Amino acid sequence: METSHICEGGPRTLEDIKSALDVTHRRARETTLETLRIGLLGSEQQEDEDETYESTHIGDRFLEAVRAEEWSKVSDVLATQSPHYSAFLEALDSVAPASLEAVLEELESLEEFTNHSYNQTSVEVVGDWAERLGTVQRNSFTGGYYSVERNGVPSNFPFALLAVYDDLEETAGVDLRQRYLSIPLLREHFCERHGCPRSVFDEALRRLAQQNVGHIELSGAPMDTGAKEAQLGIKEIDLGSKEGLVTTDQSTERVMAGIEQFGKQYYYLAVYDRNLTFTQEKET
Repeated sequence: METSHICEGGPRTLEDIKSALDVTHRRARETTLETLRIGLLGSEQQEDEDETYESTHIGDRFLEAVRAEEWSKVSDVLATQSPHYSAFLEALDSVAPASLEAVLEELESLEEFTNHSYNQTSVEVVGDWAERLGTVQRNSFTGGYYSVERNGVPSNFPFALLAVYDDLEETAGVDLRQRYLSIPLLREHFCERHGCPRSVFDEALRRLAQQNVGHIELSGAPMDTGAKEAQLGIKEIDLGSKEGLVTTDQSTERVMAGIEQFGKQYYYLAVYDRNLTFTQEKET
């Protein structure tokens, strides 16, 4: 993204790109060639002059989507232009939810007769970008990848929630059922099962609690041990303040967060009466 941005204003040499990115010559060349390969840059070389690079029409559309923070459009451009990114999404659709190893195995099968190769690192890099763009999420407790397939929770949210709640309780053993269940743990497993963004789960749980006072309870106690076992952070993408360049972030704190209601954080959910009602503004 930064390379496309640098080359947007006119032809730039590799030295220009190296200087702007503040990286080694080798790294600048690798980044430029990759951006060129997926069609975001075009190149031209005059006799006795250095090769120059400039943003293409596709690159301009790409940057327009970035500036508007329309990350789904950015993902669509990459899915069209980048064979590695599109192959990752295709493989994930076939096996999700799946571990990194399972995605890698599926990729190797799908790409067997191409000149594309993959390893654990390359899958993680492509997967990280898919996460940052909101197309994919990764269960922070299990590491499983899955596609974000809906913009809201299922219309039968209370029943779907209770199903995940029961499954998580059972992992503690029949004689060790927990009255209070970690909201961070519940969020990760619910979103994985139903392919929804974490933010819509939080909003739905807040609404459910408001509509079922006395039937379910949110607790503000500190996070339990299960919540603290999260291994992965949430990967995000934002426009940086420095000349509009894109920056990325990975936050474990957001994984560990409960939900906020009336200015207070809640980390546990307890269910006392399973006869729950739920209305939402828009059915999904």
